[in-house]
Amino acid sequence: MALFPRAQWLWPPRRPRPTSTVVPRPDRGRSSRGRGRIATVAALITVTAGIQLLGPAAGASAPVTPNPNPNGPTIVSGPVTHPGQDHMGSTIAAHEGGGATTLAAPGGLPGLDVSSWQGNVNWSSVKANGAVFAVVKATEGTGYTNPNFSQQYVGSYNVGMVRGAYHFALPDRSSGAAQANYLADHGGAWSADNQTLPATLDIEYNPYGATCYGLSQGGMVNWIADFINTYHARTSRWAIIYTTTDWWTTCTGNYPGFANNNPLWIARYSSSVGTLPAGWGFYTFWQWANSGVFPGDQDVFNGSMARLLALANNTPA
Repeated sequence: MALFPRAQWLWPPRRPRPTSTVVPRPDRGRSSRGRGRIATVAALITVTAGIQLLGPAAGASAPVTPNPNPNGPTIVSGPVTHPGQDHMGSTIAAHEGGGATTLAAPGGLPGLDVSSWQGNVNWSSVKANGAVFAVVKATEGTGYTNPNFSQQYVGSYNVGMVRGAYHFALPDRSSGAAQANYLADHGGAWSADNQTLPATLDIEYNPYGATCYGLSQGGMVNWIADFINTYHARTSRWAIIYTTTDWWTTCTGNYPGFANNNPLWIARYSSSVGTLPAGWGFYTFWQWANSGVFPGDQDVFNGSMARLLALANNTPA
């Protein structure tokens, strides 16, 4: 039995409503001006009906249109001025606290996540200190790639660690599909080599503006679905979702529909993992501290080495 069941399409297309036809009334001697007014009114009614039929569903956000400058400002966010500082959890301590307290490592296989903030990493030392896996920032939005990605991603692989890539999402700048393709094109595609995890979608507080990037809860769910479905189409794998319970509840309405296919990477800097987002009965990864024995953030995998390899290989454990 596979670890994660096959996906189901969660958003079937809406059935189109039948369009109404305006039937002209018989001419009863009205002047051409009168007939012209009637035609104008009929046209307005038809246009209005068309708008109602073709408009977005109630509560949905307007479609995200690509920004000609992916690092420039948007309606709700400022320009991307520090992508090298944006990483898994970089916004969490400011919103939820924690992170500075020394905590005992929880049970599970130890690992870490890194970005360009850590620079080149001594992977032999990291492995000697007990790390089993590492996840490396590859991309952000559609305008940034980690300049240290190759050293971090290939370096961890070369010392025998399980490795993965992650994408820092900026949902107000381009579609989920555009960002998933950007990730897959810049190091985030999966390979069946016994050491590569499916990529992780890092979806958290907006470092450049409004917490939920100006999207409604339904709009955010649709954006995430666009990302993970596109990534699955490109790689045959379901992305891991990294988030916090607070952000997920605020920005998706605590949507439970991704739990069937997408493993959860929960972020919480505390001695306990706390309440998980709706739908997930357990976490697969837990980022439990933003500093510790390893460079970058401290993480654990919730399972055995056999299960970690099964996740990497998409095989039963």
